[in-house]
Amino acid sequence: MSGSVSPLAPKSFADMPPLRGVRMATAAAGIKYKNRTDVLLMVFDEPAAVAGVFTRSRCPSAPVDFCRQNLRGGVARAVVVNSGNANAFTGKKGKAATELTAQSAAQAVGCSTGEVFLASTGVIGEPLDATKFAGVLGDMTVQATDDFWFEAAKAIMTTDTYPKVSTRSTEIGGVTVTINGIAKGAGMIAPDMATMLSFVVTDADIAPEALQVLLSEGTGPTFNSVTVDSDTSTSDTLMLFATGAASRDGQKKVSDPADPALQGFRTALNDLLRDLALQVVRDGEGARKMVAVTVEGAESDQAAKRIALSIANSPLVKTAVAGEDANWGRVVMAVGKSGEMADRDRLAIWFGDVRVAVEGERDPSYSEAAATAVMKEQDIAIRVEIGLGSGKATVYTCDLTKEYVEINGDYRS
Repeated sequence: MSGSVSPLAPKSFADMPPLRGVRMATAAAGIKYKNRTDVLLMVFDEPAAVAGVFTRSRCPSAPVDFCRQNLRGGVARAVVVNSGNANAFTGKKGKAATELTAQSAAQAVGCSTGEVFLASTGVIGEPLDATKFAGVLGDMTVQATDDFWFEAAKAIMTTDTYPKVSTRSTEIGGVTVTINGIAKGAGMIAPDMATMLSFVVTDADIAPEALQVLLSEGTGPTFNSVTVDSDTSTSDTLMLFATGAASRDGQKKVSDPADPALQGFRTALNDLLRDLALQVVRDGEGARKMVAVTVEGAESDQAAKRIALSIANSPLVKTAVAGEDANWGRVVMAVGKSGEMADRDRLAIWFGDVRVAVEGERDPSYSEAAATAVMKEQDIAIRVEIGLGSGKATVYTCDLTKEYVEINGDYRS
């Protein structure tokens, strides 16, 4: 964690309520740093339904492979997360480390290794000493408590400058249910599961198949619409667990993702995912500004998203934002290189409410002062009208500063 907290950090953190059916504990196992919490254990005393989405990287970490395999069972009793080492690109040793960690967790919690889920974040290519978990997981199982969300969020941080937490409550069939989530992520974040790591738990009673559909649909406009630096991590993991504790209040189990009873839950879940995703962007390494890039009038929503990502991922656009330079020519460049259909002579561009270009040239009433004033804001909106269709998308990013280079120039030291 770097010394100073991001200027885009939330002014206050959500008050995280305990959530029935899950307990948590953290420990300092010395994975990379001494005397720093680096292991998180989540325990589900009763089997919980589980869903997950993972990185699309072709070089995934050993824990991602492990989770994908166990997801088929649909049941979770324990989650072990460590920071300081990603256990990625670690070959046979990596696979052995996941198996040893899972065995330690299964023994501590009293379940099978097929009910354990793992996630690791940190340096790629360093072998992970899984024996360090064996010594702490037994005690953690005993110490685990339900009122521990904020501490849990702290334990999974790497270059993050603040813990990321969010909570929502909603109803299913007249019964109140709660959703709590934590996330970590600050760099190597691009829309192929953008968060590095995020764990969301609800006390609702929802079957794994329905849970998976809700999660997969919810990631599109949220975690898969944020980018810090266009780099897709080896380890990106987003998991959703349903403890089913609300069934004790009379909530009927929902097995069909299309069930109208899930309408409020779907909205609340998507809202929470968006909140966590934006907290990740607002903690982009070295970030000083948050940028929302909206593209309208593209051939399709997919085309709009590709163009928006081309703009959001452009180092030239991001450095112009960092320098508070209203250089709209860089936006034109990024639209042109996106590979999607665009008509130069129909293009219009706005910085905030200021239209800087229209019909393929500088706006006749363009004011450099007005455009520069927008660029001095902490939150900046860039909007592009393509003029070809009705496709629309919004992508969120941050500026690219000297601090980003400093953080990543000596990340391993």
